[in-house]
Amino acid sequence: MNFQADDFELFGIARQFTQDRATLDARWKTLQREAHPDKFSSQGAAAQRVAMQWSVRINEAYQRLKDPLKRAAYLCELHGAPVNAHSNTAMPAPFLMQQLEWREALDEAQSAEALNTLLDEVQAYRQQLLQQCEAFLDQQHAYAKAVEPVRSMMFVEKFTQDVHQRLDQFE
Repeated sequence: MNFQADDFELFGIARQFTQDRATLDARWKTLQREAHPDKFSSQGAAAQRVAMQWSVRINEAYQRLKDPLKRAAYLCELHGAPVNAHSNTAMPAPFLMQQLEWREALDEAQSAEALNTLLDEVQAYRQQLLQQCEAFLDQQHAYAKAVEPVRSMMFVEKFTQDVHQRLDQFE
């Protein structure tokens, strides 16, 4: 294994947004078996430390690859188009208006039914963003264009958590 390899190389998969989760899971298990520190117990403490580092590296890669949002952001970064979510907060006006509408709907929701309706709307929007990411990243290889839907998905993920927290109050 090569510590300099990107996550896709490490897992031996295509460097693309669309991935099969079962394949990722199987590859993760295989890599973990190969790098498990117990496998190197007869080779001494140094070999076990290296194996532990590999195990950590494999787990970090797996966390990035299995999550569509993290995977999309990682692909953008690998191709010179970092998302920079913390320093670049500019978003298109229509998306900002959508955020405001959702926030108002969340604040005004008085029932689990209203929250579930909102959640369905947000999840449908998330699906559209995932499709945009697939088109920009896998089909057009337009990594800079993919940054906007990736950043939008970051908001959607956070907002979805907020909706779930409110839903928990009704249960």
